[in-house]
Amino acid sequence: MVKAVLLAAGRGTRLLPLTLDIPKVLIEVNGKPFLWYVLEHLRLAGVDEFGLVVGYKKEKIAEFVRDYLVHQGGVRITLIEQQEQVGTGHAVLCAKAFVGEDNFIVYSTDNLISELDLQRLPQDDGFTYVMAMQVEFPERYGVLVHEGERLKEIREKPKEFYGNWVNAGIYKFTPEIFTLLEGVKVSVRGEIEVTDAINLLARQGKVRLIKLQEYWLDLGKKDDIPKIHEFLRGKFRGV
Repeated sequence: MVKAVLLAAGRGTRLLPLTLDIPKVLIEVNGKPFLWYVLEHLRLAGVDEFGLVVGYKKEKIAEFVRDYLVHQGGVRITLIEQQEQVGTGHAVLCAKAFVGEDNFIVYSTDNLISELDLQRLPQDDGFTYVMAMQVEFPERYGVLVHEGERLKEIREKPKEFYGNWVNAGIYKFTPEIFTLLEGVKVSVRGEIEVTDAINLLARQGKVRLIKLQEYWLDLGKKDDIPKIHEFLRGKFRGV
C-alpha cells in the first residue's frame, strides 16, 4: 500500500475569475478536472490510498471525489480539512493521523508529473526525497542546492545563481517530518513552510533529490491552461 497526501486547500487567486466558484484543482482540462489527472497519474504509479487536504470550496471537491470513486474502484480517498490555510507545512501536519507510521508521498495538486517519474520515488528507505525539475529561470522557484543526489538546501527565489534545478513540489517523506514541522518557526509570510523542515533534514544528510526525466506541468496561471490542454491531449497515457 502506498499513501499520498494531496495538497488541495488553496484558493487559487492567480486563476481568478475561474476560481470564484470552484477550487483550482477542479478547473477542467479536456473536459476533466485537473485533479482527475493527478489522481490517475498517481494511481498508475501504484498509489492506492489518498489523503486529500481540502479547504476552499471543500464541498465541491467532496462532490468530485464521490463521482470519481463511482467510476474508479480499487482506491481509497480520505478528505482532510485544513481549516486555515497557513502554509504547506501546516497542510502536511493536518494529515498526521491519516499517515500514521507509514512513509508517504506529498503532492502539490497544481502540478502534474508523469507516472513513470512517480514510480522512481523509493518508498521503503529512511530518506526524504525531493523531485527536481530543470528550468530556464530558477530565480522564480525554490532552488535545490545539491552535491550529486544529496540535497544541501532549498533556497526560495534566490537573487544569486545556485543552479537551475528547482523544487517540483512533490516529495516522499517518512513520519519524522511531522516532529520537525511541529517545531519549525512561522515564516515571514506567516506560514509553516514544509521546505523549512526539509532543510533541517538536509543538514543531517537525510534528503536526496530525484531529477524528473519526463514532464512537469504547472497550473499556476490562466495562460498555463491551453498549454496543459494541448500537452495532455497528445501525451496522457493509461486512460
